[in-house]
Amino acid sequence: MPLTPEQRDTDASELKRIGSLMNLSDEQKRKLHDFMSEASEKVQEYQQRHPKASPQDLKKKLADNRSIIRQRLAGFLTPEQLNIWDNQTAKAKEFLGQTLAA
Repeated sequence: MPLTPEQRDTDASELKRIGSLMNLSDEQKRKLHDFMSEASEKVQEYQQRHPKASPQDLKKKLADNRSIIRQRLAGFLTPEQLNIWDNQTAKAKEFLGQTLAA
């Protein structure tokens, strides 16, 4: 189930908000954008290859992507920025009604 344009706009706005809290450099913004785009493409490819994937399978794929993004972010964010990322993404997941383990 691809994101609607409204969901994409909401996600983009939320990422911009988190990015502004983190005070990212231009290079960090570019890297974050690239990582998020790549993760989105991987999920879309997975959905195309597995059109009958269950919601649980999709949640697992999304969780795997979040884990990979988190590892990659640790490579170029400061500890303070990474802490903001962790706190803000946890709040976003709670707001969306997702469990932190998903």
